[in-house]
Formats: sequence, C-alpha cells, structure tokens
Amino acid sequence: MLHLALRMAAHRITALLAVACAVLGGAALITTTGVLAESGLRSQLPPGRLGGADVVVAADQEFHPSGDLPVALPERATVPGRLVERLAALPGVTDAVGDIGFPAALVDGRGQAVPAGGDPRTAGHGWSSTKLLADARVTGRAPSGAHEVAVSAGAGPAVGETVEVVANGRPAASYRVTALVGAPDADGVYFADATAAGLAGRDAGGAGPRAGTVDLVGLRVDEGAGGGAGERVAGSGAMERVADAVRAEVAGTGLKVVTGADRGDAVAPGVGSARSLLILLAGSLGGIVLLITGFVVAGALGVTIAGQRRDLALMRAVGATPQQIRRLAAAQSTVVAAVALVPGVAAGYLLAGRFRELLADRGVLPAELPLTVGPLPALATLLLVVAAVQLSARCAAWRTSRMPATEAVAESRSEPRTPSRTRTGAGLLLMLGACALSAVPLLSRTALGASVTSIAGILAAIGLAMAGPALVRGAGEAAVRRLRPGVAAPTWLALANVRAYALRLSGVVGPLAMGVVFVLTYTLTQTTVLAATSDDTRTGTLAQYELTAPALGGLPDGTLTAVREVPGVRAAAAARATTVVWEYEELREPAAESAPATILGPDARDVVDLGVTDGGLDRLTGATVAVSAEAARTRGAGLGERIRLVLGDGARVDARVVAVYDRGLGFGPVVLSRELAAGHTTTGLDQRALVRTDGTSAAEAGLSALAADRTGLAVAGTAPDAAGADAPPEVWINLALVVVLLGYLLLSIANKLVAATAQRRTEIAALRLVGTTPRQILAMMRREAAVVAAAALAAGLALSAVPLALLGQGFLGHPWPAGPAWLLPAVAATVVATAYLTVELPTRHALRTPPADGLRAA
Repeated sequence: MLHLALRMAAHRITALLAVACAVLGGAALITTTGVLAESGLRSQLPPGRLGGADVVVAADQEFHPSGDLPVALPERATVPGRLVERLAALPGVTDAVGDIGFPAALVDGRGQAVPAGGDPRTAGHGWSSTKLLADARVTGRAPSGAHEVAVSAGAGPAVGETVEVVANGRPAASYRVTALVGAPDADGVYFADATAAGLAGRDAGGAGPRAGTVDLVGLRVDEGAGGGAGERVAGSGAMERVADAVRAEVAGTGLKVVTGADRGDAVAPGVGSARSLLILLAGSLGGIVLLITGFVVAGALGVTIAGQRRDLALMRAVGATPQQIRRLAAAQSTVVAAVALVPGVAAGYLLAGRFRELLADRGVLPAELPLTVGPLPALATLLLVVAAVQLSARCAAWRTSRMPATEAVAESRSEPRTPSRTRTGAGLLLMLGACALSAVPLLSRTALGASVTSIAGILAAIGLAMAGPALVRGAGEAAVRRLRPGVAAPTWLALANVRAYALRLSGVVGPLAMGVVFVLTYTLTQTTVLAATSDDTRTGTLAQYELTAPALGGLPDGTLTAVREVPGVRAAAAARATTVVWEYEELREPAAESAPATILGPDARDVVDLGVTDGGLDRLTGATVAVSAEAARTRGAGLGERIRLVLGDGARVDARVVAVYDRGLGFGPVVLSRELAAGHTTTGLDQRALVRTDGTSAAEAGLSALAADRTGLAVAGTAPDAAGADAPPEVWINLALVVVLLGYLLLSIANKLVAATAQRRTEIAALRLVGTTPRQILAMMRREAAVVAAAALAAGLALSAVPLALLGQGFLGHPWPAGPAWLLPAVAATVVATAYLTVELPTRHALRTPPADGLRAA
C-alpha cells in the first residue's frame, strides 16, 4: 500500500504541493501555540536578586478558583515580620532575611529623577537584602545611620559622595554613599534596615496597614555541593531538610515555600500574571488556529483527491475494496504531511521566539521570562496534523470508494449532478447559527462579547464552504439562463464551467471568502472595541491633564495639594489602577473572574464622569465600590447589593455597591474606594493625578511649572492618542495574529488555486483540439478568475456584514464598525491579485504543452 501511495504521489506533485504547504503552515502555527501554552505552564524566571537564597517564604500570589486555572494576583502580599526570627532559629539556617521593597530613585545634579534600576516601585531595600544576592561584592561598609545608603556599582556615585534620594513619596533628602554593591541583580538603593522599615511603613510598632510585615523571607542554608553560574546553592539534602522544616513551621498560614527554579516567581508578583496571560493567549489562539488549519488542510486534500478520482475509480474497477481506496488516499496524504511536518515544527519554534519578543517589546511579558522549549508541542502537532490529514483524506475519498466501480469510472471526469442535500443543509444551518451568534455584542458590551463577532464570521465562512456547491451551481444556472445569444465564447465557456463544476469552484471561493471574513471581522472587531473604549474614556474624562511620576514609583506626598493651589485649577483627584477577582454565582455554581479596577475617591466626580445611572460617586467611601451596568446586570450587583472581591494582594473583602455606571468599557467593570484598597497595593502611592482646569493657557503653564519644579513629575494631556499608541498591548497582539494567519491563508489558497488550475490540463488540451485558440482559453480562465474573485468578495462581505453591523450597533450605537477606510480596498485588491495570478500562471504553463501531449499525460 505504501509503495503504491508513493508512486501515485510522484505523478501528482503539483497538487500535493498544496497539501504540503497547508501542512507546513498549520504545523508551524500549532507548534507556536503549543510552545506558548507550555511556557505559560512551566517557564520560570531566573532567581534574580534572590539568587543567594536557598529557601524563600512568600505569600501565595495566586487565587485558586474551584475547577479552573489559578488567577495571578499582581499586588505584593506581605508576610508577618515576626516569622523571620522563628525561621532563623530552625536547624541548618545560617541567615534569615526579611526583604522589603518600596519606591526609591536617585536624583541627579539637574534635579531629574534617575531610576535606581529595575522596577522603581520596589527599588528601595534594607541592607540585609544584599545577603540574598548571588556572589555580591561589596566595596565600603554597610549603611548604619538614617542618612546613609548603598547603591549598585553601576549607578554612578562613588563611596563617600552625597546623593539625593526620593523614597516612598517623601521629598528628596541627602544621603551619604557608604558602599557599592556589585552583583548582576544588585540594582536598587539599600538603606539601613531600620531606616528602610520606617520609610516603607513597615515598623513593627507603626500604625500603617502594612506595619510589622515584610515582602518575603529568604533563608540561607549550610553550604554543601555548590551550584553553577555563580549562584550559591546549598547541598540538596540539607536544603530539602530545611525546606521541609519551614513548611511545617508555616503550615496553615497560606504562605508558600519555594526553592530552586521557583524562586524567580517570588521576585515580582506580576510574573504569575504574565504566565497566566500566555496560557490564556494560547487557549484563545488554539481554537482559531486549529479551525483554520483543519479547514485549509481539508480543502487542499479535497482538491488533490478530486484530481485522482479517475485513478481511484480504476482501482475500484480492478477489485480494490472501499476500505483499501480510503487507506490508499490516507497513506499518500500522510507521506506528504510527514515530509512537511519537520520544517513546519521547526518554523513553529522560531515563530514562537519572535512572538515572545513582540510580547516583551510591548510590555506584556517580562523580558527575562524565557520560553520553555520542549518536545511536547512537536508531539502534539504531529498527532493533531496527522489525525487531521487522515480524516480529511478519508472523507475526500469516501464518495469514490463507496460507489460501484462502473459509476466511479463514469463520474471520474465529471462532478455529481446534485450537490449533497445533507451538506447543503448543514452549511445553511451553520450560517444561520452564526447570524444568531452575532447578536451577542448587543447583549454584552464587553471585550468578550466583541470577540464573538470574529468567531461568528469564521463559522459562517465554514457554512459557506459546506453549502457552496449548491449556491454556486444555482448562481451559475441563473447566470447562464440570462446570457444573451451573442455573448462571447470565452464568457459562455466560463459560466458553463461555473455551472458544471460547482464543487471545484466552491472549493476555491470558500477559502478566499474565509480570508475576507477573517481579516474584516478580526481587524474591525479590534478597531471597533478600541474606538468604543476611547469614546468612553474621552467622554468620561473631564480632566484635561494628568500628572505622573513613573521614575519615582508613584506620586510624591503633597502633589495633590500643590496642584490644587495652581491658579486656574478647578479640581484634582488621585487615581490608581489595580486588579481584582470578582467572586459570584453563575447558574448556581461559584465562579470567579479577574478584572481591572480603578481606585478613586469621592472627589473623583469632579474630574471623571463614569456615566452614573444609579447612586453616586460621592458615596464612594469605606468598604464600597461602583460597578458597570453590564456587571450589575449579569452578576446581580445592583445598587445596595454586597459583592465579594479578592483584592490584588489576595485579601478577601465584602463591599457594598454605591453607584452603577454606563462607561464600563472605558473605566473597567469595578471602581474601588480608596479606603477599601488601602494597604492592598504594592506601594500605596497614587499612580496619577487627574486635573481639571478653566482651560486657559495660564493654568497649563502653571501645571508645567509645577512639574518642572518638582523632582520626577511629568504633565500630559488626557486626550486619547489618535495614532493608537495608547492602545492596549492585546490589540497589537491580535493584529499581529491577523497578519500571520492571513499570510498562511493566502499561501494555502494560492497553492490550492495553482493545483486546481494545473489539474485542468486535460480540459485545456481538449478545448484546443476542437479549435479553441490559446487567446480564447486565456480569456475564459481570466473570466473564471474574475468570477472567483467577485464571488469570494461578495460572499465574504455578506458573511461579515451581519456580525459587524451588530457589533457597531452594540458598541458604537450605529450599524457599522469603526476602522481604517483602506482596509476593504486592500482586501479586494489582494483577493483579485491572488485569483488572477494563481490562474493565469498555471494556464500559460499548460498552454505551452502540445494538446496531444497534454491528453497523453493525463
């Protein structure tokens, strides 16, 4: 069987190239998705500044919903400071360090803030934290006084110099540099331990919400067998004994004890959210990639097997069983797939690396987070692609293998007279279902509701592919009946071919229409949601300016007071962003969803207009929240109701709803009061101040002067960037996905068209023998290409119209989406060029072969 399959493949190289290209591209995309998923589950950050710690104790930075993947919590949760002494007393522990991080930055001679390295929100540490560094080289002595610091060796200052430091929102103060710390991850400003605790509000006797706590506890264990790469690692036996003792000590507290590669997760709590994003991204990509790959591979195999119907029919005539015919078709296709799988998988690993770089450049992933490159994605790709090829090949050969031998031979040169009613009905039902699914944006004005638009478009395109033969045949018959008697011969031949070979033509129109639908729905969904979000933000932001201090890790104390004193300022309010997990019931089952949240006070009503429909922001004090109308409707969180939230550091709270607002797309589904969020963010500092002025140039000049006079402050307008620079990273990720999948679709469609045209050599030769000139044949094929392009564009636009109209109505209030005006002409030009070139070039090649030789070769 394999020998026969190889010999058949050798005679159909052109057609099988389409299968090889489809498999290669599909394997690359599936492998990329698999690498992202595996990295989200297994990738680990390097231990960084915890490289010298053997055991790390930290709070669990994940929320674990029942029966679902963990949800990362981005705000630093704390550990009781009294735990440090208890752990230091355990056998085998040589050092126990309670590490804290808080905002800190150096100030240069021009009064400009200079980040001390790493995240400015956690750049300040106590001196004892240097014990957690791997191979730290200290020049000088430890800071001991309240005005002494140590800095990293590459920061610039020398030992003995005096530097200005802004710490945790306090005014800049002078400190003497007593030491330089040399280590790969030593970036930061190191204060005396008591000074650091005071600056961070962590004093054991303090009154702050985080008094008496540390971020994590790092333990050093008696050294045994060393590690590598300059990193101190205790002997594995001693370390495990200590780790077990620590786990017993903290049992029941909810704290995590990590060693080895897991230490990198404790450095920054946002890393878990980055890995969770990879899992979610792979999950969302996986469905679309598998759907498109299966569609393209099945279409390519359909063209290939259709070109071999005569060979398969003759085998039936000489005694081959239906099962042998299907096995032969599957074996031949699997051989081709196996050849294309290896380069496809290799390209997938390379594509995953490029995609990770894109995510890192956009700030979605930490630059230090590596991809996990293992064999599992390749194995999964192998199984999925081979299964798809086997199933598609057997389905494509099913009709020929089940027919009586004489009928199979008779039909090998033609197509079935009547398209399958079951297939046509299923396709029409799928298109109707896609139209019903398109109504979701009318009911849910959220990003999740908008994503249904593109899914509905793809399902409608698949329905078109199934019902295509009947629709194309009906359109062809209608066109032929309306032909005038004097129509040109090429036009008559082209339309006759449309009617007679509806299955062949629909196999080309379907993928092209899917490309049109995919580009329009995916791109316009992103631009429409972005436009609706920008409209919400623009309409709801009464403030004309915002002040930030990114290099300081947050706004310094007293900023709001100073802003309000600027002439022309009407109102000013502070704002912060965080993340919460909303626990609720859905169909009487517990559910939880992570959501962005804004932290505001009652004074925010003067600088933002959330479109409040019930209640008021003036009540936003204490344990209260405001929620969007969409969230209130779907989760039963109306005015006066109490909701359960898990804050960004894992703290569970019950809050009362005091306001319901309309502009949830621009401001998120929930707004927290400042009192509710106090003590539950990493720094406690405000991220920005929103300022509303009287609109005069004097007010703008006053704000600019204030920002120039105060270290680290920056002033900017609040108007959304028209060029899209303010777009969320997810928008650029989705657009990059559109480009990659469109390239795959176009390549596969082009190969399929070339293969379908090349298989018509016999038809072209027969036309030439009965007197048709090469010019007439070219004219006929060009008209067929025009019919293909026009049908694909018309079908793609028709299938996209309903989902996009409902999306525009739901998000923008009018039945059309927002997007670039050049998109539709660009799509039309691409479809026309693809159809013309992939028909013209193979036809010219076939015309160079003498007709008799063409018939003999067939």
